Amino acid sequence: MTVFSDEYFMKEALKEAKKAQVIGEVPVGAVVVANNKIIARAHNQTQQLHDVTAHAEMLALTSASANLGSKYLRDCVLYVTLEPCIMCAGALAWSQIGKIVIGASDDRKGFMRYGKELLHPKTRVAMGIMEEEASSELKKFFLAKRLK
Repeated sequence: MTVFSDEYFMKEALKEAKKAQVIGEVPVGAVVVANNKIIARAHNQTQQLHDVTAHAEMLALTSASANLGSKYLRDCVLYVTLEPCIMCAGALAWSQIGKIVIGASDDRKGFMRYGKELLHPKTRVAMGIMEEEASSELKKFFLAKRLK
C-alpha cells in the first residue's frame, strides 16, 4: 500500500467507522480528500445527535464544504466504508463531488440499487475497495446487536 492510494484513505475511513462503533453507532466512516490531503473526517452520529441525517457522508460533506468555503467539491474524493443511501447520494450529487470510493456495497439501501444516475454526471465511482474489512465490521456490529 502506498501513500495516497485508495487503500490508504479507505483505512482512514475505517478508523472513523471504528469510532462510530465505540459509541454504539452503525460503524460507517468517511473521509474527504483534496489534493491528497484529508480535509474532513466523520462517522455515523445519528444516535448521538438524535438526527436521522447525521450519516458519515453528510457530516463529512458539511465539514469539507466548510473547510474549502464552497458547496461544490468537484476536485474532492469521498472515501466511505459503506455504499451511501439515496439521501446521501442526493447530497453528493448537489456537491458535484469528483469521485466516490466505496468499501462495502449495500444491496438493500444503497443508492446503486437505483442507478448511478442519482449522482452528478461527472462523478466517478469505485466500489469494493477494502470491501472485506468494511463489511466485516458491519456484520460483527449487527451480529452483536442481534445477540443482545
